[in-house]
Amino acid sequence: MKKIGAIILSTVLTAVLASGCGNDNTENSGNSASGGNSGGGTIKIGANLELTGGQASFGDSVSKGAKLAVQQINDAGGVLGKKLELIVADNASKSEEATQVAQKLITSDKVVTIIGASTSTNTLGIVPVATEKKIPLLSVGATNPKVTVDERSGNVNEWVFRTAFIDPFQGEVMANFAVDSLKAKTAVIYTDTSSDYSKGLQKFFEETFKAKGGEVLSQESYQQKDSDFKAVLTRIKEQNPDVIYLPGYYEEVGKIIKQAREMGITVPFLGGDGWDSPQLAEIAGKAALDNTYMSNHYSPEDTAPEVTSFVDAYKAANGGAVPDGMAALGYDSLKLVADAITRAGEADPAKIKDALAATKDLQLATGKITLNETHDPVKAAVVLKFVDGTQTFETKVNP
Repeated sequence: MKKIGAIILSTVLTAVLASGCGNDNTENSGNSASGGNSGGGTIKIGANLELTGGQASFGDSVSKGAKLAVQQINDAGGVLGKKLELIVADNASKSEEATQVAQKLITSDKVVTIIGASTSTNTLGIVPVATEKKIPLLSVGATNPKVTVDERSGNVNEWVFRTAFIDPFQGEVMANFAVDSLKAKTAVIYTDTSSDYSKGLQKFFEETFKAKGGEVLSQESYQQKDSDFKAVLTRIKEQNPDVIYLPGYYEEVGKIIKQAREMGITVPFLGGDGWDSPQLAEIAGKAALDNTYMSNHYSPEDTAPEVTSFVDAYKAANGGAVPDGMAALGYDSLKLVADAITRAGEADPAKIKDALAATKDLQLATGKITLNETHDPVKAAVVLKFVDGTQTFETKVNP
């Protein structure tokens, strides 16, 4: 990891403030020094996260990872002689709330960069605001390609970047794994049609699976907050696919897998990083997750020094809890922003944006990152297998 910043030893103060922005609660992590972004005592970074609602587990993990990074950076002297101040705000797992939160972070809190959101749909709610206000946006967990590349014009979104790999790579990884490792010849894809993330993964898994000679027997759909999946699962059981690809978020995924196992569906379920929450095993039940696999950004079982040091520090700060992928991405996002500010030489949004675009071979917890011409990271993915409800390392796939 590149050394960041210079002079000031600090501690981290957390203050919870009422924000007045929809359901937003705002929390400042940094020091008590006041002042602007360039002339005062802190550099303000906003975190637009899902702290309540359907993806609250993601936002909680990102927040914990980001706060750990801020503490480490500030304890090491800060950035350009100043402490980082992290202002965390709740978007309630809603795109429209994410838009309002972004407005507040920029106009009221005067942040120089925003990290977030954890999901593609919520991040897309922030993109127009960041672009209009010319504030760099570093999405933590959005994997849909249209976050960084405008779908209509095909142009790169100049002010938008991401820490997570993108859906084409993630979908390809799991399709290759299904065919090459599980020897699957047939699949059913079960998609959350209310989610840009899920629809993106469905598309890229299907393309790769078919290109490798696999047959997609059917495409089924559900929406977030659905709770009874038995009718669709009955149809899937009758088709008897070799694998079921389920690119959704943990809340519905857990319910679907639980009901499928209760109905006697024993074939492997495959998914993406949207499964990555401790709540998945609680919802599905540990036994139901046997014979399921997911792609993710890192494995806490990785013995690389940058991973073990992060895992040890996170566990020490969070009562022994093992960091999931979202925690690692939150940690890496703060480290990436701090590195960019250091290289920019000042906390100026335009210069931070240019420095982010020039990121090359930065070693972080989730891998060595280079941002490509579309502002997407080039880095490895891992495939994880569930054993007794716990993620275990299966394989690592380089881009």
